[in-house]
Amino acid sequence: MCGIVGCIYKKEPVLDFLIEGLERLEYRGYDSSGVAVIEKGALFTSKQEGKLNQLKKALKGENCSSFIGIGHTRWATHGRPSQANSHPHTDIDNEIAIVHNGIIENFQELKSELIEQGVQFSSETDSEVLAHLIHNQSQAGKIPLEEAVRLSLKKAKGAYAIAVISSRDPEKLVGARLGSPLIVGIGKNGNYLASDVPAILKQTNKVIYPNDGEIILLTADSYKVFDLDKKSVKHKVHTIEWTLDQVTKNGYDKFMLKEIHEQPKVIEAILKQRNPKGEQISFEELNIDEAVLKGIERISIVSCGTAYHAGFFIKYFLENNTDLPVDIDVASEFRYRKPKLNSKILVLTISQSGETADTLASLRLAKSKGCQILSIVNVMGSTIDRESDGVIYTHAGPEIGVASTKAYTAQMTCGLLFALYLAQLRKEMDSKSIKAMLKEAHKLPEMIQTVLKQEKHIAEIASQHAYAESALYLGRGFNFPSALEGALKNKEISYMHAEGHAAGEMKHGPIALIDHKLPVFCICPDGDSYEKMVSNVKEVEARKGLIISILTEGDKNLESISKETIFIPKIKEDLTPLLVAIPLQLLAFYIAETKGCDIDQPRNLAKSVTVE
Repeated sequence: MCGIVGCIYKKEPVLDFLIEGLERLEYRGYDSSGVAVIEKGALFTSKQEGKLNQLKKALKGENCSSFIGIGHTRWATHGRPSQANSHPHTDIDNEIAIVHNGIIENFQELKSELIEQGVQFSSETDSEVLAHLIHNQSQAGKIPLEEAVRLSLKKAKGAYAIAVISSRDPEKLVGARLGSPLIVGIGKNGNYLASDVPAILKQTNKVIYPNDGEIILLTADSYKVFDLDKKSVKHKVHTIEWTLDQVTKNGYDKFMLKEIHEQPKVIEAILKQRNPKGEQISFEELNIDEAVLKGIERISIVSCGTAYHAGFFIKYFLENNTDLPVDIDVASEFRYRKPKLNSKILVLTISQSGETADTLASLRLAKSKGCQILSIVNVMGSTIDRESDGVIYTHAGPEIGVASTKAYTAQMTCGLLFALYLAQLRKEMDSKSIKAMLKEAHKLPEMIQTVLKQEKHIAEIASQHAYAESALYLGRGFNFPSALEGALKNKEISYMHAEGHAAGEMKHGPIALIDHKLPVFCICPDGDSYEKMVSNVKEVEARKGLIISILTEGDKNLESISKETIFIPKIKEDLTPLLVAIPLQLLAFYIAETKGCDIDQPRNLAKSVTVE
């Protein structure tokens, strides 16, 4: 959720890096921010409520020469957004500063003990407990900082990614993680800690991924990793292939719009990598034996938010093209409903960040029951990546906009290719049918470009309905998940109340919402469910709803009764959700833009949800 940066340089001042790193992590949280550095032997902190610009204003004119510092941009969990609750938090002597992502579950117990010892707290957060604990364990600097951190974390329960500095140990930057993401950047001029790659990509593309329960000790020219029992740990240094252009707007006004327009290239790259000649499908990192895949009896898909909608599409595609039964759960419910799991079940988890807390907890439950775990992730080296038996990387590049766009269609593309791979492996679909589906799939990038050419028209439609109180999204079959995702995108970034429903369920309740003021987005491409969708749209028409239809090119039937229409090229029904996604994303974007909303950083949301 929150964004953490830390740096220890050999020569140059660190403050500019901290601010720039926080700018690249602000998608992870933006209700407050702060930095701490060691300046002339003393701890200097500055923190502000509100977006990062408030901190930048407060620091304007500061002549800081410090070579070591930490920074934080917050998504509030414990304690409302305020200056006092902002990070970094310090100890009572203002010698130790800490930034923290996660939740310390036993903070109340620890806080009570500290208060009995005379510690006065200045915030409502659980994080401040760690600053005071480390201070106590350091024994006024007699104990090295990394050891004081280790002893403190042995007492803490919950999840954390932390970065810590101390004016008594000014040449050390200490980090640790348990259940929350933290990476280590290895540079020529210094070393780094960060919640995510974009923060440090300008400085280095060499990173290591610490495991849960590990502590990192950085100096300007060295790094060490050890566990909570002081055992040294060796890590492979990974090379990040993302470019700096991928984490900048590159001429677009908003990251979200840039990422919408990147989708043709992302999908084309996936298809070329996984199906280069249009025949065999390749998953070199799958790492699950073919005999195991042939023997599975059921697939269980587990994910959250937009990734859940991508999983819902994959469920439909798997069931339509293989003989396997497939169920799907939102991860936050999966492990609490006591699912019936065994070694014959393949659990497919989906997460852009690879750090989604509920999805990770579900993965661990399924693994403990003997299930094979396959995950679709975007971030190599993430926790879900490392804990899965097999992985399919989307290679979508960094997604900065909080509302997911290209990650969604990348997940769907990878999922449909896996379904075809499985059908081929299990001989549940003949080679001619697989080749025909793949031939259609390879048309998607060009077809998406065709849909993007309607952007101006879609923006005009969006502006006409931007101030409606609510919106209804209807779809059937493969496009029922599209309706859910379209509604989610709208409510995420424009704050309009929006509901997605299976169109056949409209008569069981949602139809009561329809009147002459309600925009109803009807997803009606050609396919097996088209005639039924026509009947549902007629029901909306009879109640004077404002019909905005997404149709296959040439459809004159529904065009005549629709207030507005958006057309997609003709393609197999199984693949229509990848085309439908584009106008739904653009509608949400331009509704939000018309209303003046902060599209890349919508209120109350964060990009990577690492708390349960």
